[in-house]
Amino acid sequence: MLTVGVDPHKHVHVAVAVDAAGRQVGKPLTIKNGPHLITGLLTWVRSISDEAPVTWAIEDGHGFARRLADGLLLAGQEVVWVPTRLMLAHRRLHAATGAKSDSVDAAAVAYAAIATPGLDRHRIDERVRELRVLADYRSDLVKRRTMVINQLKAQLHLWLDHTPGDLLRAKTVGSVTALVADATLRPHVRQTLHDMLTEVADLNKRIRDLDTTIRELVTPLAPALLQITGISHTSAAVLIAEIGDITRFSSSAKLARYVGCAPIPVYSSDNERHRLHRGGNRRLNSVFYTAAIVQKRWEPAAQQLLARHQPAKGSRGARRILQRHLVDVVHRAMLEDQATWTHQITRCQQAA
Repeated sequence: MLTVGVDPHKHVHVAVAVDAAGRQVGKPLTIKNGPHLITGLLTWVRSISDEAPVTWAIEDGHGFARRLADGLLLAGQEVVWVPTRLMLAHRRLHAATGAKSDSVDAAAVAYAAIATPGLDRHRIDERVRELRVLADYRSDLVKRRTMVINQLKAQLHLWLDHTPGDLLRAKTVGSVTALVADATLRPHVRQTLHDMLTEVADLNKRIRDLDTTIRELVTPLAPALLQITGISHTSAAVLIAEIGDITRFSSSAKLARYVGCAPIPVYSSDNERHRLHRGGNRRLNSVFYTAAIVQKRWEPAAQQLLARHQPAKGSRGARRILQRHLVDVVHRAMLEDQATWTHQITRCQQAA
């Protein structure tokens, strides 16, 4: 049995092979992240594995790390994700004091995979993959729009009563464009501001088109999830894209820890207390935060829960309790939705 730890980077990946006894096999491989990446990795591992079964352990990440994992899985390989904090623990355990290099990190990833047999296996669901691409692209467009609006607000001294949020509407973009055209500005300044407003309008349209596409894709996939107050189609898309197969979390408590909604115990001198978990998937944490804010305003059951805990925990503490409760609700809803997917796939396979 051979475990290959991979430290992924933008331009190159570093791989280190470790056998079941913890001994490194062969030399570390540094390979360019390009079209021949998977072929090169498989050729290298065949030369040192002696036809032994291979597990590929990749440090948890997005973008190029997912592309690498998809390629290996499609090539028939077993791929597991290793959380960064687990890799760091094994790097401190196995590496020399202060040692830090790509090959050391890759070896630590392999050691972590050997020591933790229950790590998440990488899976590909084309529907989830499609939503992930759309949700990530929408997030990038929103960030770009926010940056342009902030730059425009800083440069435009004729902003008057408008706020950045006003520019999400086409009517306001048109009125501010007319305001810039009538202002006594130098030609290059006027043209630059006009170009920025045009870009904001274009970004608004592209985001609205993406919202329509995401709504069409999410509606049949997450009927139970969309019934939860505060979970929009965009939030549901982010949940599906980031979590993928919900069954990899055997309990809602594990999902809560993954999204950073589980309080961390910090006992001292028999004083039992907890503190806020600032780790976890911050993108998912933001979804639960937004849902909690919406439920605080519109959901009677959530309002009762907040009123019950607020005297002892304060407003923030009560809201965090609500977020933790919402993790349970979302976990059950996603299990229900995924059971529907599985049933539909089974029926299609039987019909074929």
